[in-house]
Amino acid sequence: MVKKYRLGFDVWSIVLFIISMLPTFIWLAIPSPNDILRTESITKPLDALASICQILMIVILCFLKNTECKKIRISPFILATFFCCLLYFTNWGFYYGGITNTLVILGLTIPPCLAFLFFAIDRKNTIALIPISIFTLCHVLYGVFNFIL
Repeated sequence: MVKKYRLGFDVWSIVLFIISMLPTFIWLAIPSPNDILRTESITKPLDALASICQILMIVILCFLKNTECKKIRISPFILATFFCCLLYFTNWGFYYGGITNTLVILGLTIPPCLAFLFFAIDRKNTIALIPISIFTLCHVLYGVFNFIL
């Protein structure tokens, strides 16, 4: 399986990462009116594991390319990636509108993870699915334990 991969830079992976981080950069600079996300986390070990997996998934997506993968094009998985990003931005809009219910919290955790998952599937980067899956689990548990339960 590893023989199908080569080192190389995938610019679209870094574009996806930057796009997904834009709301976070805005949030760091401009607090929302009902900013519950700035509270102390009760899931610090999960958060640390999530951070490690987030770094791994970005590094793997950006620098490990499947040789069987064609150039990026519009496909169902790329459309799903785009839709997940749009859903994620929409939930940030609700969050900045003062809405912090369960749907918004899940909308801030699940869609960005799914965007990376769909992107990795489209790019045939099965190695990236491991850290993406762990990151997704940790990210969702963070949202649930810190803001929903």
